[in-house]
Amino acid sequence: MLPLCTRGNMKPEIVAAVSFLSRFLRINGHVNDRQLQIFGQSLQEILTEQYKHHWFPDQPFKGSGYRCIRINHKMDPLVGEAGRRIGLSIQQLYCLLPSELTLWVDPFEVSYRIGEDGSICVLYEAQPAAPGGPLVDSHVSCKEELLLGRSSPPKAYSMMAVST
Repeated sequence: MLPLCTRGNMKPEIVAAVSFLSRFLRINGHVNDRQLQIFGQSLQEILTEQYKHHWFPDQPFKGSGYRCIRINHKMDPLVGEAGRRIGLSIQQLYCLLPSELTLWVDPFEVSYRIGEDGSICVLYEAQPAAPGGPLVDSHVSCKEELLLGRSSPPKAYSMMAVST
């Protein structure tokens, strides 16, 4: 699995999104470890390059969103490019990834929905820290949400500190 890197060199939001998509390729496909590694690194690089001009960690985020990755009747071009780099066609990606997938990669939160009427599940959430303080970070899965009997993600999560 891809490492969770510090805020200084890789945004944990991007890592969470890439790891989520990579799991589908690992579980559903005949993708070897090397291909999976290249796919993950490629998608991280593509997303990081796209966002380096839109994300300023020392300033509060002002805007409606970071990135929405959609896989429906049209493949998200960034996912398509990362797949192409490991020899997967768009049709193969459609077979390996959920149809009607929406993955929101926002500052301090990554969430997804499968299906137009599916529940929105939080993959990653963090609270911005005071300048110089640690980033408060959490990971909650939809499976955990279902086991807790919740139909939508709660506002309070178990927190852990991650060094910045």
